Amino acid sequence: MSLDLIVVGGGPGGYAAAIRAAQLGLKTALIEREAVGGTCLNRGCIPTKALLHSAGLYQEMRSCGAFGLRAGEVGFDYAAMCARRDQVVDQLCTGVQGLLKGNGVEVLAGSAVLEGSGRVRVGETLHEARNILLAVGARPALPPIPGLDLPGVLTSDDLLTGEAFYPRLTIIGGGVIGMEFASLYSALGAEVTVLEAAERILPTLDKELSQSLGMFLKKRGVKLCPGAAVERVERTEEGLRCSYTLKGRQEVVVSDAVLAATGRRANTEGLCAPGVDLGLERGAIPVNERFQTRLPGVYAVGDAAAGSIQLAHAASAQGINAVSLMAGREPPMNLSAIPACVYTQPELASVGRTEARCKEEGIPVRTGKYLMSGNGRSLIAGAGRGFIKVVSHAGTGVVLGAQLLCERATDLVGAFTTAVAERRTLEELSAVVRPHPTFSEGISEAAEAALGLSIHQLNR
Repeated sequence: MSLDLIVVGGGPGGYAAAIRAAQLGLKTALIEREAVGGTCLNRGCIPTKALLHSAGLYQEMRSCGAFGLRAGEVGFDYAAMCARRDQVVDQLCTGVQGLLKGNGVEVLAGSAVLEGSGRVRVGETLHEARNILLAVGARPALPPIPGLDLPGVLTSDDLLTGEAFYPRLTIIGGGVIGMEFASLYSALGAEVTVLEAAERILPTLDKELSQSLGMFLKKRGVKLCPGAAVERVERTEEGLRCSYTLKGRQEVVVSDAVLAATGRRANTEGLCAPGVDLGLERGAIPVNERFQTRLPGVYAVGDAAAGSIQLAHAASAQGINAVSLMAGREPPMNLSAIPACVYTQPELASVGRTEARCKEEGIPVRTGKYLMSGNGRSLIAGAGRGFIKVVSHAGTGVVLGAQLLCERATDLVGAFTTAVAERRTLEELSAVVRPHPTFSEGISEAAEAALGLSIHQLNR
C-alpha cells in the first residue's frame, strides 16, 4: 500500500494530525502500540480531571449547609469514582477510534521502529510512506533517589490506572501533576505532604499564582515543603519512610504511598533502528520551525519534540500545522500563545508573559488585577478569594499575558489567549460586552483596572 503519511503515536498530537492529514487528502496510517488517545486520554488529563470533578462534588456536598441545603451522611467510594473515570476514558477512546475510521485513517497496532526516511517497521512488517510524523509523547521521569523502585512508590500512570486510595500520600514534586494530586487527595481527606526541590511550588508559573495556591492548600491541611532535598525512600512497618533535608535539618515523613511527580521525558527509547540517528537531545527529538527532523521527510511534534511545551493542546496544534505544511497548505494554528492550566481547587491558568518576565526582558508593562471576591457569580457559587491579572505593554496597551486563580480559570483564559495571539489591546479586551452575572465579567474588570477605569473596585 502506498501511503502519503505514517503517524507514529496515537495521542493528541498524533490522532489530530492523522485526521487532519486525511481531510487534506493524504493517504494516512497511524501506528499505536496501546490505546488511541495517548497519555492525555488514558493516563493523564482526562482521568485526572474526572477524579478531580468527583472530589469537587464531594467537597460541595459537605459544604451544602452554607447554601441552605441539608443532606444525610456524605461519603465517597473511591473504587466507584475510578469506575466513572474509566467510563469517561472508554467513551472518549471510542470516539477517537470512530473519528479515525470515519476519516479513512488506517490504524496499525504495535510498536513502531523508524528504519530511516520513509520507512517504519511494525513487528515483521515494513511500511513505507512519503512522510513520517513522530508523535510518541512522553513518560514519567524518575530521579536517581534510592528506594523509588519499592512497591508503593508510584507514578501518575499508576495512580490513574489503579483503584487504591491512600489515606497518607507523600508527593515528590510540586509541579502541575503534583499539585493536582495534592488537591484531589486533600479534598478526600487524605494526609498529603509535598516535597519540592525548588523554593516554591509550581516554580515555572507566576509567583503570585504559586503563593496563592500554596495558601489555599495549607488551609486544607496539605503540608508543603519547598526547598526539600529528598534523599531516600525506605519500607518500614509503619509505611514508606521518605527522608529529606529542609533548611539544613533532617526530616522524615511516613505514608502509605509515595507519588514521584518529578516531570516527564520523551518516549523515544527503542524508536530508532540501529544506525538511524535523529540527533536526540536528552532523549528529545530536535526539530526546526516546520517540525522537520534531521532526516528528510521525518517530522516530530508534541512532548517528544525538543523545546516543545508538554501540553496536549500544544501537541494537537503542532500536529495540525505539520501535516498542513506537508500538504502544501499554510499552517492554520497560531502557536504564539499557548495557555497552561492547573485543575486544582481553585483552578489556575496562565498565558503569555508574566510581569516578572517582562521586567527581565526590559519590556515596560502596565498591569491590572481584579479580585474575584467582588464578582457576583463568584459570590453566588461560594468560590472564595481569587483574582485575574492582565499584563500589557505600557506604551501600546497590547495584551502580553494573563494569570488567573479563580473558579473556571481554565475556561476564562481562552479570552486572554485570543488577545495575546492577535495582539489585541486593553481597550479592545474591555470593549466586549460580557453577560451578567458571569465569571467572565472578571476579564473586562481586569482590563479596566489596567486602564484605571474599573467601576467595581478601587484602582489603587
